[in-house]
Amino acid sequence: LKMPAEDGKLRETDCANTKNMIRIIQSIPSPKAEPFKQWLAQVGYERVEEIQNPELAQARMKELYKAKGYSDDWIEKRVRGIAVRQELTDEWKKRGVKEDREYAILTNEISMATFGKTVDEYKELKRLKRENLRDHMNDLELIFTMLGERVTTEITRKKDAQGYPEVEDAAKRGGRVAGHARKETEKEIGRSVTSSENYLEAPEKEKRKQITKKKE
Repeated sequence: LKMPAEDGKLRETDCANTKNMIRIIQSIPSPKAEPFKQWLAQVGYERVEEIQNPELAQARMKELYKAKGYSDDWIEKRVRGIAVRQELTDEWKKRGVKEDREYAILTNEISMATFGKTVDEYKELKRLKRENLRDHMNDLELIFTMLGERVTTEITRKKDAQGYPEVEDAAKRGGRVAGHARKETEKEIGRSVTSSENYLEAPEKEKRKQITKKKE
């Protein structure tokens, strides 16, 4: 691939995706690569454990979020949101929806109806690039995301939607329910539910607050 070089010009560069990069490292005979190989073996072992006992995966996920500084209350909502999302995608799969592209379109339909923004527009608002949008949502954003997806699942089942067009209609309707609830909530609390804040910048803001307090 052509990538910017030190001289500022685009030069052809050898590249690899994550999977192939790991395979390359595994093939390196040098003892210096041994710690990384040991780590890969440990990760692989943990993955096998999680397949045998899914509760371990959830526990480890909570630990990772906690290590990143998320509150226990937020973590519980995020984990619940993952379960709601999984249940919805399972329904889509059973009803003939093709993964990846169609899943992304349906997710955008729910997001547009719920928040008035596509996933990419929402990520742009929060100044995110490759990061997972939901990892940077606040409590209310997570709640309304769950509501839109949960209602979509219920409508899909009730109407026994089959094929992409019918499933898409259910997604729009489920999102509209969450959208109406969001608007009513905003009227009551006097502010927007959608926020430009993200958890990448949150730690820095907290540091600045602590520095300001010390100066005072």
